[in-house]
Amino acid sequence: MKTTYAGTLESMDCIVTAAERPQSSGNSVSITGSGAVRFKSAMERKICSVLAELGAADLDINVQDNGAIDIVLAARVEAAVKKLWAGDMR
Repeated sequence: MKTTYAGTLESMDCIVTAAERPQSSGNSVSITGSGAVRFKSAMERKICSVLAELGAADLDINVQDNGAIDIVLAARVEAAVKKLWAGDMR
């Protein structure tokens, strides 16, 4: 199973890990960190929106948040998914 990530643990950033899931199992989203308690539902909506725009399916997305705003979160999700699809495991 391929896994990759994008982001840092710096303040106002996040690390997004993307991994393949079994075919037809759908997407799974998990969020931890400083914003998870207050903004979890908004963050989940943003992540699901980015995944839908990319046409991404059957992925496990884990976010470790350190205060990232939604545009940073969206960019990190997109980068992690595109790296996964490209086979870049760095």
